[in-house]
Amino acid sequence: MTGIADQAWFRDPALGRILALLNADDGEARVVGGAVRNSLMGLPVSDIDIATTLTPEIVIERATAAGIKAVPTGLQHGTVTLVIDGKPFEVTTLRTDVETDGRRAKVAFSADWKADAERRDLTINALYADAEGEVVDLVGGLADIERRNIRFIGDAARRIAEDHLRILRFFRFFAYYGSGRPDAEGLRACAAARSKLKTLSAERVWSELRKLLGAADPSRALLWMRQVAVLSEILPESEKWGIDAIPSLIATEKALGWAPDPLLRLVAIVPPDATRMEALSARLKLSNAEAATLKAWALAAPVNDEMSPAAFERLLYRNGADGTIMRLKLALGVARGKAEGDLGEMARSARLGKLLDRAMKWKKPQFPVNGADVIAAGIPSGPRVGELLAVLESRWVEEDFASDRPALLARLQQIAQ
Repeated sequence: MTGIADQAWFRDPALGRILALLNADDGEARVVGGAVRNSLMGLPVSDIDIATTLTPEIVIERATAAGIKAVPTGLQHGTVTLVIDGKPFEVTTLRTDVETDGRRAKVAFSADWKADAERRDLTINALYADAEGEVVDLVGGLADIERRNIRFIGDAARRIAEDHLRILRFFRFFAYYGSGRPDAEGLRACAAARSKLKTLSAERVWSELRKLLGAADPSRALLWMRQVAVLSEILPESEKWGIDAIPSLIATEKALGWAPDPLLRLVAIVPPDATRMEALSARLKLSNAEAATLKAWALAAPVNDEMSPAAFERLLYRNGADGTIMRLKLALGVARGKAEGDLGEMARSARLGKLLDRAMKWKKPQFPVNGADVIAAGIPSGPRVGELLAVLESRWVEEDFASDRPALLARLQQIAQ
């Protein structure tokens, strides 16, 4: 038998207390999903989910009687969150699907472990561990974990028809846990149903895509998404731009210790066009901060790696550092990808690296003059105030921010006359 009883998280007294509570008096409970999968793959475990034959009402009743906080986080789907010492455990009643439309499902509660396993998406996500830590595999998930094979449970097309988001989940789990070539049946089913992605909410699509782009190395998943036209279905901006920059960007991230950044990976596969990025942000309903990041990147000027430090400081002041940093990271990834055996690209990589370091440490100089100063110089309130400020600031930038406030005020008096 395969077990996970030696895992530190499994020996947590809080988890043991919950399993004992739910396994008493003809009840049965098992840990399910990601915690079991990650333990078997030697990966960190975060959330711990529990499946049980008990109905949500009985779960709440037992927890309350035992002094455990019970939060009805999803009663319509059979989910109750039990909290011990501030640590949450999601407990969900076994279910079968009564009706599905590709976006949501109506479920009925059950006590059938095999039916519960077979309604899940992927074999590696449908493994259970009982109270002794023994793994229960009802769908062939152990063999797929051994091979790092991402496979739908049963008929792939049927699983996708139940929830079209499973197309993106297939590629996301391949990015995190897969190896080699994706499962052929799953790949065909995803390709055949790709148009159904349009029926999903933008929030669900972007949430999955962002998670996929946050994988340590999503390059193979993106390649196969592009091969079967799933990528262009959800990200048409990428169609002509392509994903060629991704492998060298990933290699650069690893070499230089950059944390995975979903937005950086996104801008590597779409054109630097502010209008199209605004439309993309609106279509996928990105957050305001995410949309601002895409806009800053698209509006940032390409960086000449041979520019002087002073010229670079002026560029940063005018364009901002955030978009410029993304431009530099992408350029550095491309240069490093070409650098092997090419002395010119090696030198370019070094120059780009220095500019990137400077940009990441850069702090914007504070322009020492404001509108009140212009009015105090005798200019009436109105458009001319802003015009004079702009002229003064432009000269200050061109002189590499050297003039202090007294010098700028003296110049203001001159140009205000």
